[in-house]
Amino acid sequence: MVIRMLRTTIAALVTLIAPELVHAQAPSAADTTPRISIGGFVDGYFAFDFNRPPNSDRAFTTQPARHNEFNVNLAFVEARLDAPRVRGRFALQTGTSVQSNYAGEPRNGTVSGPDLARLIQEAFAGVKIADNVWIDGGIFLSHIGLEGFISRDNLAYTRSLVADYSPYYESGVRLAWVPTPRVTAVIHVVNGWQNISETNSAKSGGVRVDYAASPTTTFTYYNYVGDEGADSARHRQVRFYNGAGLKATFTPALLVLAEFDYGTQGRASGSGNTSWYGGMLTGRYQATPMAAIVGRVERYADTDQTIVITGQQDGLRANGLSLGVDIAPQARMLWRTEIRGLQAARAVFPTHDGRSAKSDAFVVSSLALTF
Repeated sequence: MVIRMLRTTIAALVTLIAPELVHAQAPSAADTTPRISIGGFVDGYFAFDFNRPPNSDRAFTTQPARHNEFNVNLAFVEARLDAPRVRGRFALQTGTSVQSNYAGEPRNGTVSGPDLARLIQEAFAGVKIADNVWIDGGIFLSHIGLEGFISRDNLAYTRSLVADYSPYYESGVRLAWVPTPRVTAVIHVVNGWQNISETNSAKSGGVRVDYAASPTTTFTYYNYVGDEGADSARHRQVRFYNGAGLKATFTPALLVLAEFDYGTQGRASGSGNTSWYGGMLTGRYQATPMAAIVGRVERYADTDQTIVITGQQDGLRANGLSLGVDIAPQARMLWRTEIRGLQAARAVFPTHDGRSAKSDAFVVSSLALTF
């Protein structure tokens, strides 16, 4: 029944967006000679947390996840296929950020869970079904937010709290439409909120729209809607998440990102909704051809503990400030050093003596290579 409904929905969306799909063309001869590229990425780091968490696991973050040790944050190898009417990517990964990010992957049955899922960064295949319209299926990086999972693709080395507590990956199908050079719209039907294995029988959905208002300014809107409760729950726990972002180049040397997200979810008791929000402002200044300075301010609040469970009254309410220096001695190499501080309303950050503190500060240095 669910599969039939999904097929009907996708067919209706395709007909609405691009009616010419009903007269799909045969694959072109160019598809017999696709472009295949092989690559990889390695990001090694050392981080020192001044709270010195007792088991060296750093709280409330995926990157950097470990204190006072040299380790690999993220390493992956990838194969890409690009052709006029087909495309795909397959990437295998490892690292402490992977272990941290996939720790919540559900175990539902004997062939699910993080053991295998965390090794797959992306594995999707896509087909072009009309001019400027693609359908992809598989595991792919999330459509939510302006900061992604791969460190080299972000202005700052660390991720903001609003990024770490929204999905980095998804599993399902997506329809991408580029109606004009300025607009890209993507519709997603996925298993759920950052999970490959299912947690219930419901499916979730989301939309992302990027609008390039000018060559230097892009506005973004994205959302997510899905039932996060178990099938046995008496009341639906529908999560509705909205976010808006801005990417602006003010000068050839200055790039700025701004993001604000807000989410709600139905309570398990059936009485009202919980809510949370987060936002960040990040700027990157290219001081020299080799060196850049990056700064970020952020805010995150989940007083109802819908996403972040602290066990403390008011959950996680925190402000953050970070400052980093990036040096690129060669085109494929990036050395990044960042110091970051967080201040919370409650004592939620673990310390070396087994207690907790309201604040946390750390420094991290990373050397990354793209090949």
